[in-house]
Amino acid sequence: MSSVGATINGAMRHNALALGAFAVLTAGAIALAQSATREQIAANREQARARALFQIVPQDQHDNDLLHDSHRLDRAETLGYTEPVQLYRARRNGVVHTVILPVIATGGYSGNIDLIVGIRSDESVAGVRVLRHQETPGLGDKVDIKKSNWILSFNDSQLNGDKDPGWAVKKDGGQFDQFTGATITPRAVVNGVKQAILTFRQHRAALLQPLPVTPAPATDPVATGDSAHD
Repeated sequence: MSSVGATINGAMRHNALALGAFAVLTAGAIALAQSATREQIAANREQARARALFQIVPQDQHDNDLLHDSHRLDRAETLGYTEPVQLYRARRNGVVHTVILPVIATGGYSGNIDLIVGIRSDESVAGVRVLRHQETPGLGDKVDIKKSNWILSFNDSQLNGDKDPGWAVKKDGGQFDQFTGATITPRAVVNGVKQAILTFRQHRAALLQPLPVTPAPATDPVATGDSAHD
């Protein structure tokens, strides 16, 4: 092999190694960026969830740690989940007065809609908030509290039986307004809130379970100075 050929081959090997190293470094950087992005997205969603929880049950309306007083629901298909979910409980003096359930409302115009729904112990709705949606701006996005007050129409409402005809948008003979030119989105949210109420009813006893009472320590007669006399 001529010296020129050897030089060319050496240059090609060098370039190949350099390209390989660059590819490895680039792939690593992309993986790290994706991981950091996923973690940030997850953290942002948790912060949004916490803010929404306290909009439904303000901090002055409960005396427990709402974010950590939860009940795990292993089967959550009625809420739109294929994996277990956590339901949050608001208490006063140890008694649960509101349970907040996460719901995936299916059938939105542009996809699923993530909700949280607060249900009081008397089964009335404490409040509903949309956490994530992809609905059309100016139409379906009115389910978002930042866009309109429509979501507040659920406040204090109750489901009268599993097949309450009033639990629908007005176009379907129900009590809830739809949006001009956008009925699909509110219909999906109405059905999602209904599923939250039905799920609450199904698991009512477990969700409203009071905190266990810690027994008072037994009194030690010696420690208190008491003694038995014949």
